[in-house]
Amino acid sequence: MEGKANLEAQIDQLLNSEKQMRLAADVAGTKKAVTDILQLCFEAKDWKTLNEQIVNLSKKRGQLKQAVTAMVQQAMQYIDETPDIDTRIELIKTLNNVSAGKIYVEIERARLIKKLAKIKEEQGLIAEAADLMQEVAVETFGAMAKTEKIAFILEQVRLCLDRQDYVRAQILSRKISPRVFDADPSKDKKKPKEGDNIVEEAPADIPSLLELKRIYYELMIRYYSHNNDYLEICRCYKAIYEIPYIRENPDQWIPVLRKICWYLVLAPHDPMQSSLLNSTLEDKNLSEIPNFRLLLKQLVTMEVILWTSLWNTYEKEFVNENSMLGGPLGPKAAEDLRQRIIEHNILVVSKYYLRITLTRLAELLCLSIQDAEKHLSDMVVSKALVAKIDRPKGIVSFMVAKDSNDILNSWATNLEKLLDLVEKSCHQIHKETMVHKAALKV
Repeated sequence: MEGKANLEAQIDQLLNSEKQMRLAADVAGTKKAVTDILQLCFEAKDWKTLNEQIVNLSKKRGQLKQAVTAMVQQAMQYIDETPDIDTRIELIKTLNNVSAGKIYVEIERARLIKKLAKIKEEQGLIAEAADLMQEVAVETFGAMAKTEKIAFILEQVRLCLDRQDYVRAQILSRKISPRVFDADPSKDKKKPKEGDNIVEEAPADIPSLLELKRIYYELMIRYYSHNNDYLEICRCYKAIYEIPYIRENPDQWIPVLRKICWYLVLAPHDPMQSSLLNSTLEDKNLSEIPNFRLLLKQLVTMEVILWTSLWNTYEKEFVNENSMLGGPLGPKAAEDLRQRIIEHNILVVSKYYLRITLTRLAELLCLSIQDAEKHLSDMVVSKALVAKIDRPKGIVSFMVAKDSNDILNSWATNLEKLLDLVEKSCHQIHKETMVHKAALKV
């Protein structure tokens, strides 16, 4: 009781001093008085009084912004010193309420909410943690460091993915442009002009820009895996593969390159997939994993691939992916792999045949006639190729029906070539005649 009375007496003395300084608009003196009051409460380990004084000081008439900022920053240092989790949450909530709506302590408020969200997550309250984080729009904070902003948004995305809110995760991820990771940090440090906001240094626990790039693409892989969007997953792994510190370490880039190869094979055939496939084949590092080079080479080569022999060769590699970086390829991956091989084989057949019987097509694809017809129909519907099936005759035609304009253009081109040929022939005949006449005169 004696200690309590002594603390209150010291606080009252400092409050009188703080009032005089505040009314005199003495910034340095007010800041010192405010921080001294908090320090007294902290040294006495009187957390209840500390919370009360923070609220009281922030509500004083004409309280200086600098004093409130100093008070919030001072109190934030005490969060990790709290004796138990309840006291910690109470202190964070008090500081959060004090800083709410004050633009000059918006960065401190964002850090407080991040701490509170982390505590909620540790307690298993993922939804509450995600809701807390979504309250803060850090992209509008001019004074916050770029890396800290990105780290905060990535934390928002991660919590949304943890609670399986994929729509909100996508919306939040679009706040980060992938081009920001390619910027040179040394060029960004310009001398601030007069009137510009001073950007604060990022805290020590914030990862570097390249590490944030890896985290961003790992989160995007989680998002695209939900939809089994194999091509986008492949592009994410490609971006991770391009990070310098990963390219320098074979233990890191080999698992990433394996994943790129698998997802390229699993992705549906389209121009983007074809472009990525060819660029990956040109990578010299692919020679370190010859099995995968051979796999990609088979897809580029216009030859029919036998599914049974391919699966026997790569089944072990497919299963090994479960224990490697990024985990398994997905629940439908094996089924989708077979689907892609069938699609590749149909495209190969369409290159070599204008017309083919369904029986022969099914034989080449190692499928029943019904399955061959189904896969072919799906590809026609998705506009991967042009084909017509004469079901009574059992014949598939891969001939493309020409448009009337194309036929007319072709006819005009052929006619032009014919006239050009006639003109050249006439010129040659005339030349020969002149040469012959000159020879007779001699």
